[in-house]
Amino acid sequence: MSTLWTPDGERPIRRDPPAGGGSGPPGPPRGGPPAGGAGDPGDAEMTPEDEAAMIELQEQLASTPVELVIANHAFGMFELAALHLSLQPPQLPQARLAIDALGALIEGLAGRLGEYESQLIEGLANLRMAYVQIRAASQGGDPAAPGNATPWPGGAGAP
Repeated sequence: MSTLWTPDGERPIRRDPPAGGGSGPPGPPRGGPPAGGAGDPGDAEMTPEDEAAMIELQEQLASTPVELVIANHAFGMFELAALHLSLQPPQLPQARLAIDALGALIEGLAGRLGEYESQLIEGLANLRMAYVQIRAASQGGDPAAPGNATPWPGGAGAP
C-alpha cells in the first residue's frame, strides 16, 4: 500500500488499475487492491467518505508549497541524526548516514529551499559539529587532535 504525505501526517492510498487494463490518466484512489492481489491485511474497500477525505488530503498536499514539504522531511532527518547521536552509546554509523542524507538534500537543493534554507544549513552544521565532538569523546580524544579530523569536506560545518 502506498502512502501520501500531508502536513497532518501519512495517509494510506490505494489505486485500482484502469478498467480494461489500459493506461489511463492517474486519478484519485479508488477501492482496494487489484483483484487477485494480496494487498495489506488491513486493506478494505474505501467508503465514499474515505475517498472524499483522500481527495481532500491530496488537494491539501497539492496546495502546500513544495519547499515546506521538503523542509519537513529534512527536519525529520535532522531529528533522526540527533536521536542516534544522543543514544548511549551513540550510534555513530547511523547518525552519520542521517547527517549525510540531510547534507545531500540541503546541498543538492542549495538556493531552492526558500525561507527554510538558512535553518536547515545551520542545523546541518550543528549536527556535523556534534558528530565530530561525540566521536572524539567516544574515542577518548580531542576533536582538534590529529586523527580526529572532520569526516566531511570543508570542515565540521561544511555547507
